[in-house]
Amino acid sequence: MAAPRIVRIAILPFGMVNCHLIIGDGGCVLVDAGLPGSEGKVARALKRHGLTWADIRLIVITHAHVDHAGGAARLRRLTGAPVLAHCGDLAYYQQLVPMNFCSTGWFGRLFLRTGLILQPYEPFTPDILMAEGQVLDLSRFGVDGVVRHTPGHTAGSVSMELASREVLVGDLIASGILLGGLVRTQHAIRPPFEEDPQATALALQRLVDAGMETFYMGHGGPLPAAEVRAHARKLRRLG
Repeated sequence: MAAPRIVRIAILPFGMVNCHLIIGDGGCVLVDAGLPGSEGKVARALKRHGLTWADIRLIVITHAHVDHAGGAARLRRLTGAPVLAHCGDLAYYQQLVPMNFCSTGWFGRLFLRTGLILQPYEPFTPDILMAEGQVLDLSRFGVDGVVRHTPGHTAGSVSMELASREVLVGDLIASGILLGGLVRTQHAIRPPFEEDPQATALALQRLVDAGMETFYMGHGGPLPAAEVRAHARKLRRLG
């Protein structure tokens, strides 16, 4: 397979919230679904590249926060594509329990008080539910790569590793000032929320050790492997 194209879709301006379209030889994979009501932005991105809803063969949700999973149910209906996610976040996708938010600093605490991250979204059950330790081959969806469980941000976070040595990691890492932002976009930071920094450090280091060179994320980026490696070391020092 030829190397896929990665198209960043800005759900909010300045890279504050992103989802990504992976255009492969045999179809497209949408990584994350954005906030509720984001389908118009996805449709415009498809149109710019001469594609339609029918070209999306899979929707991968990296974790259950509303800015990543909020539009999943609606996009599944529009595309007819299955939704893939990990069982560790299943109760959140089904809106059975409120999400747990572990703030990483003052911005996370302030963001939590706004209530924006707490807004409910249309519940759904993933069509492809990954189990602990499972790795899913994406070749049948037209993309040369795999989806792997990478817990840390949430228990059910997943990343999409491409044969091109590019990886989409959701919120395992962020960059810029506050949330994406206009400046220092090549500087790695912790996202506003993170359940287990040590698990996150381990997941990021494993991706670097596996040869991943460019890291795409939900907030800011992309980042080179050297910056990700340095960030993983900082997380380990948190104890």
